[in-house]
Amino acid sequence: MSWNKEMPANPVVAVAGATGAVGQEFLKVLHDLDFPAAEVRALASAKSAGKKLAFEGCGLVPAGELVVQEMTADAFAGVDIALFSCGASVSKEMREAVIAAGAVMVDNSSAFRMEEGVPLVVPEVNPQDALTHSGVIANPNCSTIQMVVALKPLYDLAPIKRVVVSTYQAASGAGAYAMDELFNQSREFLDGKDLTIEHFKHRIAFNCIPHIDVFMEDGYTKEEWKMVVETNKIMGDDNIVVAPTCVRVPVLRCHAESINVEFTSEVSLEAARAALAAAPGISLLDDCDACEYPMPGLLEGTNATYVGRLRKDPSVEYGLALWVVADQIRKGAALNAVQIAQLLVPAV
Repeated sequence: MSWNKEMPANPVVAVAGATGAVGQEFLKVLHDLDFPAAEVRALASAKSAGKKLAFEGCGLVPAGELVVQEMTADAFAGVDIALFSCGASVSKEMREAVIAAGAVMVDNSSAFRMEEGVPLVVPEVNPQDALTHSGVIANPNCSTIQMVVALKPLYDLAPIKRVVVSTYQAASGAGAYAMDELFNQSREFLDGKDLTIEHFKHRIAFNCIPHIDVFMEDGYTKEEWKMVVETNKIMGDDNIVVAPTCVRVPVLRCHAESINVEFTSEVSLEAARAALAAAPGISLLDDCDACEYPMPGLLEGTNATYVGRLRKDPSVEYGLALWVVADQIRKGAALNAVQIAQLLVPAV
């Protein structure tokens, strides 16, 4: 069922969860893309109401400060697009209020991603799905987003049979408190002190933890399960088999992924490189002679999905290996959501 409300050329945008890390990034991205908003509302919990947030402006909204309003059902009156990053429970609670107000919810939580009838959208991969919503569009998991951006141009060369992926996920993917823990533990480690472990199962400083989210009965984690089912839904192909291992690493920001792709037929390195270089949203950084390849520590705050270390995978008949890096707060969350919002606005 398609949404039957006409989207104005200059929509009113609400940022739900505006005081959080992704909410703050929403505001930056709205400015950076000069989203054509007529108004931007900053919404958050009652305890944050009245706070002032710096905003650089976008569309018809001048630079200045946004006064945070309490997020209630009434707060969405007159809103056209609601960008949500408040957690699954809040998204579920506010869903009907947003739809009743005539707005479209672009939700960054896991609440609706696998719900039938809710599009799961990455604009470089399946932009057409954004136009078949019924009031809610889901933003995929951050690690899935950057992977499918890299897979799509390759899939267009030949159907993908199998993907084996290992992620190297930054501490900030677990929240601001996780970044603090990495800072504090690193300081304690270098000072020779006992490490304070509060939020991770094990120390994160100078360590890698092969455990993100909860374990499921089959031994995979929920984070890994997301990469499997979300890839199938976004790519529109249930025949793609995904075998993931998700690892938390002592990096502050930007996720990296080592990906091995098996195709149903031959894909040459030359064709793959040309397809990736021409694909929207991808920056090919692949010059081994010059030691050029994507590194998470150097790409914080960027919008592209970076691909490097492109090479043949000799372990299968038709295979390629690649290395992918993206800022999980930008492309993995806020940027992808605002790009979805752009798809909803009529071209002028």
